[in-house]
Amino acid sequence: MLIVGPPGAGKGTQASRITAAYGIPDISTGDIFRANIKNETPLGKEVKAIVDAGDYVPDSLTNKLVTDRLAEDDAKNGFLLDGYPRTLDQVKYLDELLASQGQELGAVIRLVADQDEIVARLTKRAQEQGRADDSEEAIRHRQEVYVRETSPLIDVYRERGLLVEVDGLGGVDEVAARIRSALADRGIRPLAGADEPVA
Repeated sequence: MLIVGPPGAGKGTQASRITAAYGIPDISTGDIFRANIKNETPLGKEVKAIVDAGDYVPDSLTNKLVTDRLAEDDAKNGFLLDGYPRTLDQVKYLDELLASQGQELGAVIRLVADQDEIVARLTKRAQEQGRADDSEEAIRHRQEVYVRETSPLIDVYRERGLLVEVDGLGGVDEVAARIRSALADRGIRPLAGADEPVA
């Protein structure tokens, strides 16, 4: 499964709920990149300059990271990708990668949220977590990049019948319940007692 939506729509929060309920790993490219930045790895230093400018990491770097991560044992029985794919080129890459492994997407969860609400959320998060990549200028730039580059892939997944649109505004539990209900309507049900990734 994928979870998509503009930066700050609550994807990370809901991803952790989904992965606990369905027994699959949450694969967040943003979290992996931030860990590299924090640890000052060569990749982290390269990514930091890009993120500080409010831009996205190039497809070549992101594709390699996703390929390596999906090859790990805990992703064999399913996964939730958060923050990937972001572009049509990445959609094509993911299609080919999954096809080569005999897998396919089951659903694409789209969180829908008002842009002003998102800016308020990210500003608050920046204050709470001290995230340098969340200046207001960078936030607004990322929103513009998202609309320009990422919105077209939503149309692709809608045409394929994979899109599950959920109102992302409201309490965390309320949004989580909407997601579970929408997935159940597609025949995707949580695992009984699943709160750890399937190994």
